[in-house]
Parts: sequence; C-alpha cells; structure tokens
Amino acid sequence: MVKIKDRKAVAYAISLKCTNDTATPVLDLWREASRFETAPSMQALNYPPHLTLAIYGDIAPEQPLEVVRKVFRDTPSISVEFSGIHHFPNETVVLWARPVDDSVLRRMHQAIHREIDPMLCHEHYRPSHWRSHCTIAMNIPKEAAAAALRWAAETPARFAVTFDIADYIGFPPVEILEEVKLLP
Repeated sequence: MVKIKDRKAVAYAISLKCTNDTATPVLDLWREASRFETAPSMQALNYPPHLTLAIYGDIAPEQPLEVVRKVFRDTPSISVEFSGIHHFPNETVVLWARPVDDSVLRRMHQAIHREIDPMLCHEHYRPSHWRSHCTIAMNIPKEAAAAALRWAAETPARFAVTFDIADYIGFPPVEILEEVKLLP
C-alpha cells in the first residue's frame, strides 16, 4: 500500500471497480465512444470500469481510507444491470451508462456519507446531487457532441457488470491507495 502522507493527489475517490470479464461491454463502449474525443479519456485513466461513489479534495486522506475498510468489509460483489447511455452536459460532453436499479449503490453511497460529512465531498457526489453512473467517455468536445449524442441514442447498451473491488484512490493520475476485495 502507498504511504498516504507521501501522496500528492489533487483529489481522492471511493469507487467500485470491475476486474473480471463482465467489464467487456464497458470496455467496448469506451473504444466506440472514444472516436468522438480528441484522445480516449477512459483508456487514458489506466483504471478499469468503475462507479465513483465519492470524490474529496480538501480532506485528511486517512479518513476515507478507514471508511472504505469499514463500509466494504464483508460486502458481497454487486452485479449492476445497465440500460442506455445518457450524458452530462458540461464544458465537454460526458457519456455514461445508467443502472437499471441503483438501490444497492445508493445504500453504499449513503453509508459512506454517514461516516464522512457530505459537505467535504465534491458537490456532484453529495447525497442530494449524486447520480449513479458508469462513465463511457468524459471529454467529448462541443463540435462532436451532436454526433456523440446520436450514437448514444442509437446504441443498445443493455448489459450487467459485476463490481468486485472497492477502491480508495488518489488522482490524477489514478493511484490505488487501498483496495477491498468484495466477497464472491
């Protein structure tokens, strides 16, 4: 494990990741959607398909570490079914896959925020704003937005992914600070 005090992360995140073969549909969508980007954003992370539950900037880095250990200890792997590609309209378009049922994810999200003050979390990941999603592409320029949104609407994206690890990471670049393997 990395010594957290030596880490010079800009931000920290708690996420669920998929390290098994069920990640294939997401990886395929990453490749397809990357054609709308100047450079493939998701592949550049060098990090597997994931769902981010919380992002922190100004926080004692040890606090999320303990929360990941507590919340995800004895937690089973979670299979999430996705249906459809949606988008967040930012400075650049972000494409993401939507879970059909995110009730288990919401319970995990709430458990994290019971342990860490939600006001320390990035505003889009606070309980009142968070939307569970698996990012497909995060840097589509405005000039490619219309084509990307057409592709998203026409692409059948119905698949299931089994998330088998909870991570605490520092980024950029992505550096795993703690990893909790979820139960089979």
